[in-house]
Order: sequence, then C-alpha cells, then structure tokens
Amino acid sequence: MAPPNDLSREVTVVNEFGLHARSAAKIARIAMGARSGVWVVREEERADASSTLEVLTLACPKGSRLQFRIEDPADHSILDALVRLVERGFDE
Repeated sequence: MAPPNDLSREVTVVNEFGLHARSAAKIARIAMGARSGVWVVREEERADASSTLEVLTLACPKGSRLQFRIEDPADHSILDALVRLVERGFDE
C-alpha cells in the first residue's frame, strides 16, 4: 500500500464476518456521494468503492488492512464516514 496522506486512510476490518455483501453495499452507498473517485485498496488490489461488486472482489476477512483513497480533497467527509463505518464493524 502507498503511504498514507491527506487523501487516504488505513483501517482494519474488525467485524467477525469480514467484508461481505451487506457491508460492501454500505461502503458503496457512502462512496456514491463523492464528487470524484473513491477507492478501496487491499494489498496490491484496488476497487472502485462505489461498486458493491468491485469491493467484494477484495475478499477481506476479519483483520484485513484496507486503505480508502479519495481523489478530491472536497471528499474528506466521505473518507471520514468510510473509516468510521469500518471501525464500527459496519454497524453489525
């Protein structure tokens, strides 16, 4: 993963079932509110955060380290919301 900066944040998947369809859909709903691109990165793979299917392809069990990246600094509230969602275990 690239080093963190003001356009990216790292999180750890904490919920027992990892990143599954319902949690991926929650990520996509938040990311769709962005002005520009929002990405989820796991190791060397990158997915469009606004696509539930792409997020699911990352196959993230509990303990996975993810990085959210935004392209537009105006989307910081989206970045913060995504980080909080993962830190809360996707509210499950």
